[in-house]
Amino acid sequence: MDVKSHDGTTNPAPGAVFDIHHISVAELATLGMEEIAFVKPVMTDKGRAYAIHAADGTPMAIASDPILAQAAIIQHDMRPSLVH
Repeated sequence: MDVKSHDGTTNPAPGAVFDIHHISVAELATLGMEEIAFVKPVMTDKGRAYAIHAADGTPMAIASDPILAQAAIIQHDMRPSLVH
């Protein structure tokens, strides 16, 4: 069952089960959007840094070290995940 949001988009009902073999790219991108953020090592003008991205890949912030990046994610009630 799907639920329409206030902006007219359709989202799965809470607790809905996905068949991973028949999931759309858009549905896949929304999984974990509110719960997971990824930490990815990047190079900047000032050297190595750690980019924080939402589950769909949207850049959210950058930190000087991975511990600080993870702490920022946890502070915002999300679960950090490291991307290699």
